[in-house]
Amino acid sequence: MFLGLDSSTQSLTAVLIDSESGKIACQLSVNFGAEFPKYHSPSGFIPGGKDGEVHSNPLMWLEALDLLLSRLSSATDLSKVKLIAGSGQQHGSVYLDATFDARLAKLDPALDLASQLSPALTRATSPIWMDTSTGAECAEITAALGGSAEVCARSGSIAIERFTGPQIRRFYKSDPAAYERTSQIHLVSSFIASVIAGKSVPIDFGDGAGMNLLNLSKLGWDTDLLAATAPDLGKKLLPPAAATTVQDRISPYFTQKYGFAENCRSALFTGDNPASLVGMGATTPGNVVISLGTSDTFFAAMPGPKTDPNGFGHVFGNPAGGFMSLICFRNGSLAREALRDKLGLDWSAFDREALAGTLSSAGENLMLPFFGPEITPRHDFTEPVFQGSSAFESGSDPALQVRALLEGQFLNMRLHSEWMGVKTERIRLTGGAAKNDGIAQVVADIFQAPVERLDVLNSAALGAALIAAVADGHDLPALQEIFCKAAPGSSLQPSPSLAATYDEALGRFQTLLNANL
Repeated sequence: MFLGLDSSTQSLTAVLIDSESGKIACQLSVNFGAEFPKYHSPSGFIPGGKDGEVHSNPLMWLEALDLLLSRLSSATDLSKVKLIAGSGQQHGSVYLDATFDARLAKLDPALDLASQLSPALTRATSPIWMDTSTGAECAEITAALGGSAEVCARSGSIAIERFTGPQIRRFYKSDPAAYERTSQIHLVSSFIASVIAGKSVPIDFGDGAGMNLLNLSKLGWDTDLLAATAPDLGKKLLPPAAATTVQDRISPYFTQKYGFAENCRSALFTGDNPASLVGMGATTPGNVVISLGTSDTFFAAMPGPKTDPNGFGHVFGNPAGGFMSLICFRNGSLAREALRDKLGLDWSAFDREALAGTLSSAGENLMLPFFGPEITPRHDFTEPVFQGSSAFESGSDPALQVRALLEGQFLNMRLHSEWMGVKTERIRLTGGAAKNDGIAQVVADIFQAPVERLDVLNSAALGAALIAAVADGHDLPALQEIFCKAAPGSSLQPSPSLAATYDEALGRFQTLLNANL
């Protein structure tokens, strides 16, 4: 069997797959806020940070690892696990001194992980992906490289506040003595992977690309970006490697304490988004995942390290080889709920209105679907923009506004993913709103691709378990056929008659958008 672990913002999750039976043998999760109130992190992070700071305590993650494996060993026979892989919330970083590896090498199973490793921390808390405190550092890195286009071309993204490079620079500037004492800098993923392996292990390409430090074309740390970030940074990072890189036997701490076999090994851990790409069965170009949540996300595999010339999309390594892009749209469910409430609809009515007049009104009315600031494109919108019939603009016909909102969201998504140059052949739709037939049909029609509703629980942890199996020699496409199936009857086909309609609407949408930026 193969174990996948995912250390997300709010929880640590384990998914154990049996490759022979094709079944998930066990899955468990530990919620940080509920299980560890002493860390005062009800949602997995410390609230009330100043100037946009959002941090978590890495000792909380270690306590969660002990607790999760304790429960897992009671629920199943961990001696059958051949290989462990994992994922972590992207961009979060952990800072450790020169004693870290020595402490890992002599972990005592009679004691807990947190008490044994806490003395190695040079920074008590870890900045995570929600942190927005590094605007000045992003500007400094950008200036040192000669502009955002150069940073993006090298690293796959413009300098972003939550990315690890700017966070490292802020640490260096605010506490140079602690930075000097830091011997190793890990991401959340590589930190947990190092604990499992009993030694410091590399950051993988998938997660490493979320740092503004990895040169995508060379798949190595970029010397100019390192220099622009902090002194001697290259000495504090191991050379990056592929997620499927297998390490030696896991630390005796875990074999003796939780019953793993002595010959159990581990792979590198990756980021939660790359792992989800695997867990959603979308690791080949042409397969797209659209996740409909508070913010909507579009992520898809790419054959090469192409980057978004506008700097909205982010490029990470694909654990299955090649690359992937992730594009985030802030006005996702936030906008859908705002319009629902404005029109006084419930979700069933929203579904009905989305399907109403499908052929007659498709692409007829345009809405820039931004009820607040947006990040793709980056602009401080305050309210949506309307262009269409008087009944549409006045809101006297709710069906028109519902449909225009959805069309606007997915036209915007299609427009801002065209830079990838990859034809969309299949869309895997997930998230709460994916259950809505009207929304799913609009997605299929605008992208002119079949939509499959995928209800995969814990997709990052499942993806990690699949990576573990692949690292052991199993075939990924065959595994994905088994573990990443769409539910029967959940697929929708596009209406070919609407292809030209939406091609034309896309051009009008771009014109309206440009006029309002």
